[in-house]
Amino acid sequence: MFPEVKIGSLSLHRATREQVVDVVFSSLGRGRGGTIVTANLDFLQRAAEDPVLADLYGQASLRVADGMPVLWLAQLAGEGFPERVAGSDLVWALAERAAREGRRLFLLGGGPGAAEAAEHALRARYPSLLIVGTSSPRVSAPPRPEELSAIRLEISAARADLVYCAFGTPKQEQVAASLALSLPEVWWLGCGISLSFIAGHVSRAPRWVQRLGFEWLHRMAQEPGRLAHRYLIRNLPFLLREAARQIKAHRGAA
Repeated sequence: MFPEVKIGSLSLHRATREQVVDVVFSSLGRGRGGTIVTANLDFLQRAAEDPVLADLYGQASLRVADGMPVLWLAQLAGEGFPERVAGSDLVWALAERAAREGRRLFLLGGGPGAAEAAEHALRARYPSLLIVGTSSPRVSAPPRPEELSAIRLEISAARADLVYCAFGTPKQEQVAASLALSLPEVWWLGCGISLSFIAGHVSRAPRWVQRLGFEWLHRMAQEPGRLAHRYLIRNLPFLLREAARQIKAHRGAA
C-alpha cells in the first residue's frame, strides 16, 4: 500500500501519520484489521541481531519509522521518509478518529495504573471516545498460550476495533501477531511506553528536542538505570556502525 525503504533487516513504509490513520479506519470500514509496528533504532538493532524478530516485525501490516535516527539512516542510504510516525503521536491521532467514527478502543498493558489513567486522559480530551476496556495482565516473554487465550477473551468480549498494546518490544508484537490470527477484524498498535505518556506518569521531551533527535536523552534522564545500557552500550554503537554501512553502500551504488 506504500513504498518501502529497507534499513538493515527491516523494510519500513513511507507513510505519514495521517495516511496511517486513514488506512486503519478505511480497513475497519471493510471489516478488516491488522497490526502496526512503530520501528525505532532499538527495533532495527533487534531485527539485525535476531532473524526471528526480523520476521516478526516484517509480518506487520504497517511498519513505520519512529525515531529520528531511523530517518537519518534512511537519508544516508539515499532514501527518505515524509515524516516521523511516532507511536506516542499515533495513540492520540487514532483515538481522535475513533471518537469521530464511533470505534471501540481497548487499552492493554502499560505500567501500574497507566491504562486506567490513560483512559481518563483520553476521555477528557475526546468525550465521545468509546473505551471499552483496560487490562494490564502479566505476560511472559514470549507470551504463553494461556495468557494469550485470556487476553483474546477480553478483547473479543469488549468487541474492540482497536487495541493499544503496551508491553514493550518484542512482547507487544508477539501478542499482536498471535491474536491477530483469531481476531482478524481488530487493529493492533504496539505502543510501548505511550500509555504512561498519555497518563502523565512519564513526560515526553519538548517538541524541539524531538525534532533534533535527542528525545532518547530526555528519556534516559528519567530512567537511567533502565535505559542507559540500552541507549549508550547497545543502540549508539549500532547506529554508528549502520550509518557507516549505509554511507559505504550508497557510495558504492553511486
